[in-house]
Amino acid sequence: VQYFLLVLRACASALGAPPALHTCQGLASCLPEKGQVNTSGPRLLLATLHPASSSSTAMDRIVSALLLSLLLLLQSYGACGAPPQPRGTLCRTKPTDLVFIIDSSRSVRPQEFEKVKVFMSQVIEGLDVGPNSTRVGVINYASAVKNEFSLKTYQTKAGLLQAVRRIEPLSTGTMTGLAIQFAISRAFSDSEGARVRSPNFNKVAIVVTDGRPQDGVQDVAARARAAGIEIFAIGVGRVDMHTLRQIASQPLDDHVDYVESYSVIEKLTHKFQEAFCVVSDLCATGDHDCEQMCISTPGAYKCACKEGFTLNSDGKTCSACSGGSGSALDLVFLIDGSKSVQPENFELVKKFINQIVDSLEVSDKQAQVGLVQYSSSVRQEFPLGQFKNKKDIKAAVKKMAYMEKGTMTGQALKYLIDSSFSIINGARPGVPKVGIVFTDGRSQDYITDAAKKAKDLGFRMFAVGVGNAVEDELREIASEPVAEHYFYTADFRTISKIGKKLQMKICIEEDPCECKSIVNFQTKVEDLINSLQQ
Repeated sequence: VQYFLLVLRACASALGAPPALHTCQGLASCLPEKGQVNTSGPRLLLATLHPASSSSTAMDRIVSALLLSLLLLLQSYGACGAPPQPRGTLCRTKPTDLVFIIDSSRSVRPQEFEKVKVFMSQVIEGLDVGPNSTRVGVINYASAVKNEFSLKTYQTKAGLLQAVRRIEPLSTGTMTGLAIQFAISRAFSDSEGARVRSPNFNKVAIVVTDGRPQDGVQDVAARARAAGIEIFAIGVGRVDMHTLRQIASQPLDDHVDYVESYSVIEKLTHKFQEAFCVVSDLCATGDHDCEQMCISTPGAYKCACKEGFTLNSDGKTCSACSGGSGSALDLVFLIDGSKSVQPENFELVKKFINQIVDSLEVSDKQAQVGLVQYSSSVRQEFPLGQFKNKKDIKAAVKKMAYMEKGTMTGQALKYLIDSSFSIINGARPGVPKVGIVFTDGRSQDYITDAAKKAKDLGFRMFAVGVGNAVEDELREIASEPVAEHYFYTADFRTISKIGKKLQMKICIEEDPCECKSIVNFQTKVEDLINSLQQ
């Protein structure tokens, strides 16, 4: 970045017009001059050069190319606002010998097996691959076992990804125990590239299966764990959950995962990227008091806020959604309290709700919050406007009792339309209505009509899914554009990250962003970067 800035200054000097450098402090305060673009990384606005005298077309092209090159080099993007958290420095993967043990029996259809390959590729993408860092092997099994490639075969990420794409399903039986034994005796052997067990190296196996094995797994899995191999077990569809628990390492909550179908297995990618992550600074370890963002510096850290938030005088907390009538909002949470959620996860859901409440300015003229829980029936916990401050709302959320039973999401959506956003229940005419639907499984009733009606009435609907939530149902609930209103995580323990995203998205600012053209240009560059990375 410094290099390109020096070149820009040199070009500017030759033209007699030094570039203007502005620090962008917030959405409302960002007032671009003609031709500015947001580089976001160091939060500078670089003005393109407009000398008083006419300059050559060639020089104009050079300067434009340099500006675009600078944008492409930066890895963090965002609208005008507080500095972003650095990327690529907070997490590195501990050197690991990783072996995927993949079921390709006849019950796994070809298109489903392609989903497993995508999952493996995405996990590999997040690793530090190399002979002295992480090595990866793949065992493909059905009635027999096939060693697709060993830990020593590929030493680059590109080589691994190409090899994964070439794997074909075997389409016979399901000899899971045989595959685990092969991993012990062959895949994790010195001759195949495995390293001597030590505190500096992990040995990890990820087993993916969709059925009941035709052989025993309990004893062989115990031998694998005794040999120092950490085993994660992923079950799909009609898998036998007892088998997964026999295979996996302790604690089982961390090492056993289930997905309803192969179409959603990719959603486990993030969990495994985090599992292999080794943190090495105060921000990443959580040893800080920052409310929103922590930025690492050598031996220290500093706090920052997201776009639309302001860092308070304590240097740690942030104020959000402040300002007059432009921040008025009627927000209702629609929370799945079905039996599948489990009591300990329901407590995490309550923390998720209060995390979002913390980002609001609650009052009669600003944000009002209501809460509805549903399972086989629907229960209003408290209506809009009943509580006039955050403290009372959060206390009421903490007291909410878990309903258990079924999952009648359609009935809950109908209640939201007919009751929650009615004037008799505290809704204010002319004030934006926002609904946040949280669920962890497939609805037991029909949701299409109610989901459509809510959006037709102008309600802004967010859909948050966890675990076995069905993607098609979440998308049906979410407002347009769906990508901005639909969220999913495989694990309840990571819903706080969704909460942070929602804090910004439900925030209604008094003034629109003055940098709209810059943000639009920046969005196009982000899309280009994403496509290139893919």
